[in-house]
Amino acid sequence: MATIIGIDHVQIAMPEGAEEQARRFYSGVLGLPELVKPAHLAVRGGAWFACGAQQLHLGGEASFTAAKKAHPALLVDDLAALLIVLAERGLAAQFDVPLADARRSTIFDPFGNRIELIERLPA
Repeated sequence: MATIIGIDHVQIAMPEGAEEQARRFYSGVLGLPELVKPAHLAVRGGAWFACGAQQLHLGGEASFTAAKKAHPALLVDDLAALLIVLAERGLAAQFDVPLADARRSTIFDPFGNRIELIERLPA
């Protein structure tokens, strides 16, 4: 029997035509490298970013509504240091209530989508 072995990518929505704003935030602020979309998919717009071994895809929607609850959780190796970098780049963020095994923070992209930043702590 075939089994699911992981997550390849997560896609979130953005307003149609907002690719440059997405690039400025996801690459410029968060530091995620942009990936080249295959030509047959690039005609649809949107933008893809590398996120470790996984990918984060943004796709345009004509009747876009930001995701306030549903969200990707991006794994980071040093949340305190990242929050300093984000502040230097104009994005103020604070620590959220921690989990037993993780530090975390919530930010919002320029479109209002919720993004969780999470640092797993050693056991």
